[in-house]
Amino acid sequence: MDDFDCDDFEKTLKVIVVGNGNVGKTSMTTRYAKGRYTGNYKKTIGVDFMEKSVELRDLGETVNLMIWDTAGQEEFDTLTSRYYKGAGAVIYVFSTVDRDSFDDLPKWKRKVEDECGQICQVLVQNKVDLIDDAAMSRSEVEDMADFMNIRLFRSCVQDNVNVKEGALEAGNQS
Repeated sequence: MDDFDCDDFEKTLKVIVVGNGNVGKTSMTTRYAKGRYTGNYKKTIGVDFMEKSVELRDLGETVNLMIWDTAGQEEFDTLTSRYYKGAGAVIYVFSTVDRDSFDDLPKWKRKVEDECGQICQVLVQNKVDLIDDAAMSRSEVEDMADFMNIRLFRSCVQDNVNVKEGALEAGNQS
């Protein structure tokens, strides 16, 4: 048998994307991993996943991000929490125009921590292009990030604003 070097294996990081339904999780993961935006809403049933190789600045190496886009609807709750296991990072997503998605963030954090323990966590406020119709104030969002003790990114998937930054931060912190 030939000798092999452990450095020859690709490094992978499982990143789960969680939050209420219709906040833009699938659009965000598709935009980031595939560079596409459709604008069509399609409910995720269970989980979907995509892969993206990235150069992480803190590690100085390429890492394969396995991005798991989980269903946000209550009816899939018991199904999706099983997919959290083995995650090294989580991206919590809420919508600027959906108050419930914002208020439910601590619930999502508890669910993830119950399954994964303490992993890298990033908070993404999506749909900032709709800020005139915001369901929460800027200071409320900043207070939530402080309360959850995680870094906040404000994004607009449609306009491709700050889409990759949250995923790269998740990878760099892991």
